[in-house]
Amino acid sequence: MGARANLVPGLALQVVALLLVAGYYYEPSVHGALDRLAEARLRAGFVFGVVSTGLCGGVFPFLYLHFSGLGSKAGPRYSWSQGLALTLFWAYKGLEVDVWYRIQAHIVGAGHDPATIVIKVILDQFGYCPAFAVPITAAVYQWVESGFDGRSLGADVAAGRWYRRKVLPVLLSNLGVWIPAVAIIYALPTPLQLPLQNLILCFYTLVVAHQMRART
Repeated sequence: MGARANLVPGLALQVVALLLVAGYYYEPSVHGALDRLAEARLRAGFVFGVVSTGLCGGVFPFLYLHFSGLGSKAGPRYSWSQGLALTLFWAYKGLEVDVWYRIQAHIVGAGHDPATIVIKVILDQFGYCPAFAVPITAAVYQWVESGFDGRSLGADVAAGRWYRRKVLPVLLSNLGVWIPAVAIIYALPTPLQLPLQNLILCFYTLVVAHQMRART
């Protein structure tokens, strides 16, 4: 439901990301601005990913859901403690994704040719995401949605077919959003990949929140 409802804004965001990449390679002013961002990103090191991903994946979506009351008739969608938990989770994910992008650049290469991009997309979307990233994200959101009830989460996992019931729907929407998105992301130099990922992440976290709410 969340993925269908957000199809148009998701596609619009991917078009914006594609225009940014095109601007980097064909528009000198955009290239210069993004180069300055890349320099700042390199100076900040891993701190950049922690802060920017915490903001884009946690703070901004939380504020939107909290004050809009989206998805809840009883009041704000998330409490402040839930918002803090999600922000800390996405701050950690910023470090994780930063390391992941660096590992791929080291192993596969930092080139932007079609073959390199395809290999990275396959590793990302059919290795890293289904085996690690999406299950952890689904578990954290289910835990937060349940009011930090770890026993409830554990019982749900122990009941069987948890991956099929809770992870697979998120994984399918993940593929729909991120296959084209990471293909665009990997077309940029490595220092600019995480900032572009953060832009798309703001939208994606809203999709995950909707899906986990419907299945909690």
